[in-house]
Formats: sequence, structure tokens, C-alpha cells
Amino acid sequence: MEKAIKVLIVDDHQIMLDGLVAILQSIPKVEILGTANNGLLAVTQVENGLSPDIIIMDIDMPVMNGLDATKKIKEINPRIKIITLSMHHEKGVIQSAIDSGSDGYMLKNSNREELQDGLETIFSGKKFFSTDVTFALLSNSENISVDKLSSELNDLTERELDVLKNICEGLSNKEIADKLFISHRTVDSHRTNLMRKLDVHNVAGLIKKAIKSGLLSD
Repeated sequence: MEKAIKVLIVDDHQIMLDGLVAILQSIPKVEILGTANNGLLAVTQVENGLSPDIIIMDIDMPVMNGLDATKKIKEINPRIKIITLSMHHEKGVIQSAIDSGSDGYMLKNSNREELQDGLETIFSGKKFFSTDVTFALLSNSENISVDKLSSELNDLTERELDVLKNICEGLSNKEIADKLFISHRTVDSHRTNLMRKLDVHNVAGLIKKAIKSGLLSD
């Protein structure tokens, strides 16, 4: 039997806590260990032996903010993974969360699918940044050599490039299918092939490669 992902939710807004609980309860193999309405309470719970696999952590909270709580929790139990869930999309704030020890960053306008993807990715030992966060991190970044990435894109078919461009524009599989006059299943197949060829695991990864390669301007 596949192991459940044990989650602690930390946010000072009750409506946000209730919403996240409802969403997580609808995701298979996720077990909610509890909630906390400030960073200090989350730290205290971990000090008292609570050991979630992942903590979903807000930033702006009373008593102790999410960045300080992340640092403390990582000192107490480095095994615990933390994904920051915030309304802030500024590059400096995102970098501060990463510097505090966060294993991922998502915005509060993320949907259920992206939240599930983030939890599963981080649970597997990788980092995760939602699409909007990836754009923020890439903005005003230093020039990067695109030789290897350009070569990777050269391996894509013309139709795969069309699908990639439309994914980067935020279109859904159905919208891409309608625009390119192909089936929803064909789009899904192209998306799978793109991730395999470009060695990425989510839409944010596809967008990042597209920007770095020059296919999409930041």
C-alpha cells in the first residue's frame, strides 16, 4: 500500500484553513495531521513530536511569521518538507522563503491540481514552484547560456512546439485542442512527450525551459 502524505496546514485565516482542509481531503493518499493559525504554534507542535511529511506554510501570520517558523522547524526536524503558500509573488519574498529553508513555493490562487502536484513532487524529494512563481524567479535574471536548451528544443516536432507555446500562454488542454483542431487526448500525449523530452515534471518546468531557450520572452 502506497504511503500517505502526512500534512500540517499553517495559516492565520480560518476560511483559508477550512478551504485547504476541504481540498486536501479530496486528494487521495493525503492525511491531514492538524492545523495551526500561527508560526509559533506550528513550531511548538513539531517540538512536541508532531512529524508531518510536509507543512503548508503561510508567510504573513501573527506571533511568528512563516519565514521564521520555517527556519525553526528545519532546525528541529530537517526531514520535514515545507511548501510556502502565499499571496506574495515578488521575487524577493520568494527568495526569502527559499533562504529560510522552504522546499517549494505556491501562490494562493493555485488550483487543486497544482497543489496536488506540488505535494507529490516535494514528497518525492524534489523542489516545486508553481507556474507564476517560476515566472517571478526568472524575471530580471542573469543571462543564461541557451546552447543546450536550444538543442533540446530542436528535437521537438513542429506540433510539439505549437503545443508548448500554447501551454506557456496558460491555455488548457481543451483550449489547445480547439485552437489546433486536434483532440484533447492528442494534446495530452504531446504534453507527456514534451515533459519526457525536456526532462521536466510539470508545467512550470516547461515554461522555464521555453523562456531560457528564447521560445518565450520573460
